[in-house]
Amino acid sequence: MSTPTGFMDYKRELPADRSPLERIKDWDEFHKHFSSDQLRTQGARCMDCGTPYCHTGIEMPGGTSGCPVNNLIPEWNNLIYRGLWREALDRLHKTNNFPEFTGRVCPAPCEGSCTVGLIGDPVTIKTIEQSIIDKGFEEGWVVPQPPLVRTGKRVAVVGSGPAGLACAAQLNKAGHTVTVFERADRIGGLLTYGIPTMKLDKKIVQRRVDLLEAEGIQFTTNTEIGKDISADQLVSDFDAVVLCGGATKAREVEIEGRDLKGIHLAMDYLNGTIKSYLDSNLEDGNYISAKDKNVIVIGGGDTGTDCVATALRHECKSVTQFGTHAKAPLERDQASNPWPQFPNVYTLDYAHEEARALYGEDPRQFSVLTKKFVGDENGNVKELHTVQIQRTVDVTGRRIYTEIPGTERVWPADLVFIAVGFEGPENTIINQLSLEQDRRSNVKAKYGDYRTSVDKVFAAGDMRRGQSLVVWAINEGREAAREVDRYLMGTTMLP
Repeated sequence: MSTPTGFMDYKRELPADRSPLERIKDWDEFHKHFSSDQLRTQGARCMDCGTPYCHTGIEMPGGTSGCPVNNLIPEWNNLIYRGLWREALDRLHKTNNFPEFTGRVCPAPCEGSCTVGLIGDPVTIKTIEQSIIDKGFEEGWVVPQPPLVRTGKRVAVVGSGPAGLACAAQLNKAGHTVTVFERADRIGGLLTYGIPTMKLDKKIVQRRVDLLEAEGIQFTTNTEIGKDISADQLVSDFDAVVLCGGATKAREVEIEGRDLKGIHLAMDYLNGTIKSYLDSNLEDGNYISAKDKNVIVIGGGDTGTDCVATALRHECKSVTQFGTHAKAPLERDQASNPWPQFPNVYTLDYAHEEARALYGEDPRQFSVLTKKFVGDENGNVKELHTVQIQRTVDVTGRRIYTEIPGTERVWPADLVFIAVGFEGPENTIINQLSLEQDRRSNVKAKYGDYRTSVDKVFAAGDMRRGQSLVVWAINEGREAAREVDRYLMGTTMLP
């Protein structure tokens, strides 16, 4: 606790973002930053709550409650209040390998379960987290720390997203020789190809990759396990293999007219833009352009929202985002969505704020079901047909959608992006190793030891648990590393 009455004395404040109409003209990060004094004041709002639910990291109906990596939030809030930035950084790194990522892209379930939120506005945990690690880099406190002794054990990590990088970082600290295999041309997984640059500058990702490389981790890009190197060969060459390939199999929609030109999977759109931007500042033209087009995004999640933001920066003519879910209430429903569940309330994400500033309204349409796509004489999509729906849940928990008569509507569309989630991991490695899968097609690996049905092979992150948050991926990577270390050495000192 910083000061007994801080949560009553000070109001929650956040740094102002760049103007929406200004930031859609570039691809830079849109957040601004607080001064040290402002952060100290916000840290003072952390109360002596007895049980700090903010760092419990548990899954509840309605979402995650608390921080999945179990950040020591009250401790570093107090250290910031006392001006002990270096010590705050040390506490932050004890539980989180990459706070510069989570401080930017995590939806902050910690704030949803903050005890102050019971009676007012929660502590600005996410802002403080990002500020600590950013200051750490600015001051030169974050430096390579290679292990003093090597064990002689070799571990392969497949996939360089947050789970793979966290796993590799921890195994490297234990002294093992770690090689990370990535099929793309850049390291980072969804941190690089997936999350747009305005949410996470790729120089931030590369900075951490360079640091890990300086600590002794070996990175191999443009290499797909199962194709360029067989999965069996990988298992033969290494003492242990950890699969962190993510849940990258996009979910499709079975809608009349899906084969029309101009209808694309969301990740093809996002990743093409990111790669072209990194390669040539979009000058090579190797991406799907939304310039001067009517854009429809099907899917109400984060991926769909990123498509909206990207289309705005392409200077689209219009953009609309469809979701089958109903519009959330303005305030938390204490009966169906009580604290410390993540609050399901109506908010404007960054892309929605930008679209509203440009077009005058929220681009989202709620409780909408797409019925069919219609094309022109050249096979290009030209319009969508939709209907409003009502969603109910039966006694078994199954969702039932009922169409509302008389709510049919036709929407002009030159580009459509499908962003309805992911089905699970791709099957190349799974089939080659004959790995067991769960009912959702994820690699079956028990939580606690992360071992698969094949000896020496472990699985973590979205490949094991399905599509989830970056913080859960980091948690899984760290946990899996500890179990791999125990498997290789008989015991482990990893947290």
